[in-house]
Amino acid sequence: MLDGAIGAALVRHRRHIVRTAVAATLGVLLAVGVVALDVPRLVACAALRAGCPADGPPRGRLPSLTRLTPTQVALSGTYVALGDSYSSGEGVYQAGERPLNGGADRCHRAQGSYAPQIAGAFSFGSGISFWACSGATTTQLLHGQYGMQPQIDRVTSTASLVTLSIGGNDAGFTSVLRACIVKVPWSSACTDQDAEVGRRIDQLRSSVRTVLREVRVRAPYARIVVVGYPRPFPAEPTAGVNNLSADDQRWLNGVSRKLDDVLGTAAKEFDRAIAAFGGPGSVEFIDAYDAFAGHEVGTPDPYLNGLDVNLDDLTVESRSFHPAAGGYKRYAELVDEQIATGPGRPLNNFGPLT
Repeated sequence: MLDGAIGAALVRHRRHIVRTAVAATLGVLLAVGVVALDVPRLVACAALRAGCPADGPPRGRLPSLTRLTPTQVALSGTYVALGDSYSSGEGVYQAGERPLNGGADRCHRAQGSYAPQIAGAFSFGSGISFWACSGATTTQLLHGQYGMQPQIDRVTSTASLVTLSIGGNDAGFTSVLRACIVKVPWSSACTDQDAEVGRRIDQLRSSVRTVLREVRVRAPYARIVVVGYPRPFPAEPTAGVNNLSADDQRWLNGVSRKLDDVLGTAAKEFDRAIAAFGGPGSVEFIDAYDAFAGHEVGTPDPYLNGLDVNLDDLTVESRSFHPAAGGYKRYAELVDEQIATGPGRPLNNFGPLT
């Protein structure tokens, strides 16, 4: 009798140990996401003595997530377009044109810029917010311009794609170009600016990182796309244009290259940090330096406006040396391509499995 009772007790004890071990193992697997609730269904029902529905998986099924593609991430929320005159549309803005988004006239936001073209080509989950402003520096983007709300304040957590061109005004490119044009034709006044321009571009490294950080803080899941600047003149100029010698043109091309290199390095370093920590979103760079090849200033079909002088008051029109309609169309193509290709690495953005 006693031996039988002890044997029965040992059997019950062994069964308890087995059930406990199965339940513990199942719990660990579930906790680390190795298995889904419906895969070990029969084991779970038996081990935990839980009644299972006759049809369908057990109640309380864990949600299934999938990694989003670059395009899915970009289109999931709001497209926010920030930046300077290359993004606002200065080169195609017409005097008297109603500014987009109710902005001040001085921002020269034009429907012909690349941002409205992108908005028309894709369906963004929460529409577009276009606030680029002509003349903007990195400081003005963060703290305001012309008495208006800072561009950075337009970026919210709903942003899924942010495009940005910035840095040209920090480098003083407009004043540099002006000094090159108004110089005595045979002088070296243009290239004599090299040391000062190089200093400004070097200082830009820190301020660009600050801008990227502020955008990232406000839109931690967004793809941030920094758009570079094209070289304004042919790679190997053979003739003067707008009082600019071939050497002047080569030097100005070199300034654009240095500027793009700083922007590209800042974007790539920031994105490497995001990827290293497994964070969502990205920072990407579009190197537009050769984007207008064959269509530079002085060519038969330029994508950039050349020198445009108002003969009535002898002033230089602000559209000078800014993208023309063909240039903004090319910019839109570049952003289109970037939306599809992404940062060249998997994005850590996830959504429900459909």
